[in-house]
Amino acid sequence: MKKTYFYTIFGTILLGIAMISIIFPMEGPDKMESRPALLKETKLEELQQIEVSENGKETKEPTEKEVQPSDPKELPERIAETVQGTMAFFQNNYPIHIVAVGDSLTQGVGDTTNQGGYVGILERTINTEDKKVAHFENFGKRGSRSEQLLERLNLDEVSSAISKADIILITIGANDIMQVAKENFMNLTLNDFIEQRVHYENNLKQIMRKIKGHNPDATIYLIGFYNPFEKYFQDIKELNMIVNAYNGTTKAIADENDNVEFIPTLDLFQDKDINLFAEDNFHPNYQGYHLIAERVLNYITNEES
Repeated sequence: MKKTYFYTIFGTILLGIAMISIIFPMEGPDKMESRPALLKETKLEELQQIEVSENGKETKEPTEKEVQPSDPKELPERIAETVQGTMAFFQNNYPIHIVAVGDSLTQGVGDTTNQGGYVGILERTINTEDKKVAHFENFGKRGSRSEQLLERLNLDEVSSAISKADIILITIGANDIMQVAKENFMNLTLNDFIEQRVHYENNLKQIMRKIKGHNPDATIYLIGFYNPFEKYFQDIKELNMIVNAYNGTTKAIADENDNVEFIPTLDLFQDKDINLFAEDNFHPNYQGYHLIAERVLNYITNEES
């Protein structure tokens, strides 16, 4: 746990400094002198509580005022049945094969119930005890960047599952952003993020081509990024810039391809009164995954667009 302090200062402050450095070149020298105050005004006592573990997970010691996660036993196993048309949609398209690929958000890291995060919630919602209408396969792998996902698509197990899929769910890109911070934290500049975003864009285009090569008929959902730092760094508005930029790139690629849709999640994590993050303050907790699952299900069943 002690090594955790090194990585979140480097995972949160880094992005904070990065965002500020992004603004400086765009503004005049007079504004460059005043902008650093934003960082100084951030809650430094909270920064001191932030840790980073050996495997890169960001954590922060909870304060008394933080809303603690609910008892897992009290959490809903499924999405509320008020989601209209869910069962009718899947029963009308029965049987349906859903494949999830990507990073730790697909794997379900942060879900203390150990039931697979948003993918597990979808599975328990869609499949009832009486009837299993959807077959799920989850290939989420913690720490995956876009180039690593591209490589994993060559695995026989993954490519075979994709070739049979009706729906493909993807979370990827958050680790691409973090990689920039990790590799350049002593001299983080706007160009670092620009170059990485181009790299991410090229990888994502190749991912789309490869998936469509395996299965041209599947519907693909690209799940967007949220800003995990917003809760503790509300004063640094620049933190949203990188998240928005990468979301924009992801959405643009979705718009360029048939049967590909972008699902936003940024707004889901902007409620300051509810704790939606796991203890590492980076991944969603069960409640956070529940919101993602509901959003994804709404898009799949055309309840939201």
